[in-house]
Amino acid sequence: MKKSLIKPSVDHIENAIKTIRGEKIILDADLAELYGVETKVLVQAVKRNWGRFPSDFIFQLTQEEFEFLRSQFVTSKGRGGRRYAPYAFTEHGVIMAANVLNSERAVQTSVQIVRTFVRLRQIVLANADLVRKLMDLERKYDDQFKIVFDAIRQLMTPPTSAPKQIGFRPKALKK
Repeated sequence: MKKSLIKPSVDHIENAIKTIRGEKIILDADLAELYGVETKVLVQAVKRNWGRFPSDFIFQLTQEEFEFLRSQFVTSKGRGGRRYAPYAFTEHGVIMAANVLNSERAVQTSVQIVRTFVRLRQIVLANADLVRKLMDLERKYDDQFKIVFDAIRQLMTPPTSAPKQIGFRPKALKK
């Protein structure tokens, strides 16, 4: 089988998906690797078709975000490596990038990537449902345990009367 037709694994795709600015994205270098092309080829194809990539499909990282990524992944800061901030592709941008690359591997990989994004979205929704159920249980049990909480609060409050003194007190010495 040709290397260009090998589908990346779901785990490989999941590792490529990052969260930046509250968006699930894939960086241009990771996307290029998944599609089996060089990063510069991907970026050139995107720039030639810039009208297909609105701001909710692709954005370039700020210098601060780029520096943060460099510190996280220990990328080159000197010769070699990147000299510009990478582009971040959202789910829709990933699909559009496959369309502008127009290769068999890009098409196959974009299907896998979309499935991975959908799977991650389902996991998030399942967690949101679990959180909602937990909050419902907390509200339900708060009412049932109100008596217990009130009793604990009463035990925690200090008494209002002056405490009785405890201990030995010597009598005054006679002369």
